Amino acid sequence: MASNNGGPWGSGPRGGMGGDGGGSGGNGPDRRPGSRRPGEGPQVPDIDEIMKKGQEQLRVLMGGRGGNRGGNGTGSGGPGFSRGTFIIAGLAAVVLWLFASFYTVRPEEQSVELFLGEYSSTGNPGLNFAPWPFVTAEVIPVTREQTEDIGVGRGQGRDDGLMLTTDENIVDIDFQVVWNISDPALYLFNLAEPQETIRAVSESAMREVIAQSELAPILNRDRDLIAATVQQLIQDTLDAYDSGVNIVRLNLDKADPPTEVIDAFRDVQAAEQERDRLERQADAYANQVLAGARGEAAQVLEQAEGYRARVVNEAQGEASRFSAVLGEYRKAPEVTRRRLYLETMEEVLGRVDKVILDDEGSGAQGVVPYLPLNELGRNSGRGSN
Repeated sequence: MASNNGGPWGSGPRGGMGGDGGGSGGNGPDRRPGSRRPGEGPQVPDIDEIMKKGQEQLRVLMGGRGGNRGGNGTGSGGPGFSRGTFIIAGLAAVVLWLFASFYTVRPEEQSVELFLGEYSSTGNPGLNFAPWPFVTAEVIPVTREQTEDIGVGRGQGRDDGLMLTTDENIVDIDFQVVWNISDPALYLFNLAEPQETIRAVSESAMREVIAQSELAPILNRDRDLIAATVQQLIQDTLDAYDSGVNIVRLNLDKADPPTEVIDAFRDVQAAEQERDRLERQADAYANQVLAGARGEAAQVLEQAEGYRARVVNEAQGEASRFSAVLGEYRKAPEVTRRRLYLETMEEVLGRVDKVILDDEGSGAQGVVPYLPLNELGRNSGRGSN
């Protein structure tokens, strides 16, 4: 038995693993595991023992039984796995796959599903299924209103709000474009930089409309019309791009002359208002004079028309009377001739001052030829009146 003192690892002069004849197998009463003799170096742990302990712990965690198999604890050279271990691993994999495949879409959102990176379908609000990893989903807020402010940052060195009108004036415009997403698939695939695109299109549309308008209407009465026109132009341009963007509204916040020339502009506005006032006064005076002249002209025309009608009627009456007299003259020439003579003398003598003296009567005796007979006739006529 003395020849087998080295244990299962053999004996001999190698004292690291065997004994030196002092005990049974080199592991006497004074030799404990992990201890070393005086003068020996640090003991190296046994690798096989460490692997055996790890296998036992793994077997216990996987639901197996502890202990050795077949006498050496290694069996066929690897750890053993039971059927339950594979079932649990499969269920865990399925749970993880389902967790990665199901996703939730809120009411204000829509999702775009991609099959191997290519558009497949659009998901509706609620719980959606996209089998990962073949199908992935991009969730996009579609009803949330987003804004782009243009011209607001001019104080920070930006001049995107300065625009030229058709009458060669410069106007400083601040406006806000409010938009949302109408088609998430188009929005996701057709626009590389959506916000920059919307901003560029909005600024271009506003410049186009302002370039066709004069300064005064922009500052006063045409703001709503300009806002509606620009909104429609932006929407048409984005629709031509198939952008999937909907322009909700356009807020025209400010339309004023530039700050550098606003004082001079106010002076010009005051002068234009004074000019308009004087023009209105001149127009009122012109209308008054013209109306008076037209009234006088109409009055003269009416008088001339009345005179013409009177003369024509008188002439026609005289002609009718002459024709009637001619007819009577042909019937009784002598009587008609005498009658005409008497009427004519009556008419002629009735227009002159005259005094008739009858030599045969007594009224003419004692009349002084130098008396103012005309005055006596007038005085007698006045007294009778």
